[in-house]
Amino acid sequence: MGIIELFNKHQYINLETYRKNGQGVRTPVWFVVHEGELCFTTEASSGKVKRLRRNPAVKAAPCTASGDLLGEWHTARARFLSADEIVVVRKVYARKYGVMKLLFDLLGMFRKKQRLYIALALDSE
Repeated sequence: MGIIELFNKHQYINLETYRKNGQGVRTPVWFVVHEGELCFTTEASSGKVKRLRRNPAVKAAPCTASGDLLGEWHTARARFLSADEIVVVRKVYARKYGVMKLLFDLLGMFRKKQRLYIALALDSE
């Protein structure tokens, strides 16, 4: 079994990004697996995005909604998805999260904040 398959049965990943001083910041996020990458979405103005633009090196581990780890940490590299990729990843999200995703999207309409989609390519071990 490959590393990516270890994430398939989980709903959340704990994403660790890094501040300028190297200190890690951990955040649990919903994710989907698409074409061998872990994909997630976040507000464009979030701290995660600022940190990822500066340093795309991250760590990810399966976790609970509160961030409690359910597996091992894995190093990865983040990249921002293109518009064409976002269309496909949104469909994968809808299949995985169903009604919860629909409610999330409805709430997001009221916030009117731009969202970005990010993919994590896990390093081979």
